Amino acid sequence: MNDMTDKLEQIKAHYEEIQSELSQPDVASDPARLRALMKEQSELQPLIEAYNGLIAARQDEADALLLLQDESDEELRQLAKEELSGAKERQESLEQQIKVLLLPRDPNDDKNVVVEIRAGAGGDEAALFAAELYRMYVKYAEGRRWKCELVSVNENGIGGMKEVVFMINGRGAYSRMKYESGVHRVQRVPETESGGRIHTSTATVAVMPEAEEFDVQIDEKDIRIDVMRASGNGGQCVNTTDSAVRLTHYPTGIVIYSQTEKSQLQNKEKAFRLLRSKLYDLELEKRQSEEADLRRSQIGTGDRSEKIRTYNFPQSRVTDHRIKQNFHNIEDIMNGDLDALLDSIIAADQAEKLLRLGSS
Repeated sequence: MNDMTDKLEQIKAHYEEIQSELSQPDVASDPARLRALMKEQSELQPLIEAYNGLIAARQDEADALLLLQDESDEELRQLAKEELSGAKERQESLEQQIKVLLLPRDPNDDKNVVVEIRAGAGGDEAALFAAELYRMYVKYAEGRRWKCELVSVNENGIGGMKEVVFMINGRGAYSRMKYESGVHRVQRVPETESGGRIHTSTATVAVMPEAEEFDVQIDEKDIRIDVMRASGNGGQCVNTTDSAVRLTHYPTGIVIYSQTEKSQLQNKEKAFRLLRSKLYDLELEKRQSEEADLRRSQIGTGDRSEKIRTYNFPQSRVTDHRIKQNFHNIEDIMNGDLDALLDSIIAADQAEKLLRLGSS
């Protein structure tokens, strides 16, 4: 624990330096520096609070031990024993919390995300399930006060979505949504099934961190931009103006289509945001494949072809296969109540990383 204490003391000294600099009047004249300091202070604050709590718990333990040594009154000794036990429990809890907070942080965790949902096996039923997943994520985002922006959607005419691409804007969106990448499977009796047989369908979810302009440089000569009239549902502007935009990136063959805004300029901006994110994600995948051991240790960033979850409607059960855990509140989950499920996955991911850290 001495090495950890030394490290925590260094971090605490750095945190105090940040606070001191923030108190200087001239820092307000440099907005970029002010933002950077505020961000770093915010990121370090939970760790500093946990460390201060640990220091207090250690002092409580020392005080209780001293009282036990010097006190002869049995009632006071009993109180000291209870205080000693409580102080040790708090220390164990805070030490574990600090270990988690000291884990290497994913630099993308604070980013917005781009989510792509595609219907898989199962025809119309798979498209209906894809639409339900989209609504589930929108409701989850609303509950966390994140903002959703639809980029493109390909509907099947009966309320299903063959494919939908959207963005979720909100601090920490990637830190939670990254665990949703993979194949989602649904088991239920479709409304169109007269025999009451349970069908199995799938949808694939891909979650990418939104790339900033400085993350990815795009050469204009590598891009072809086509404009066209939007198709499908979208109100009076559909098929009346050339507002839809299609980007083709020659080096990778990636094609982006954006049609949800009335303005061609806004659709173009969305398309470029999505293209940057796709190129950034390709680079992340390349880096992760070079670090195969790290990739295998991460619960939330596995292969997108991996079946991660099953939604069984007849049994009102959702099973996450990565952590082998069942949740018996499928209606709540489909209505966006994902926190308990994601908290369990994040806890398992952190435990796996702590295990690897301890064995290395």
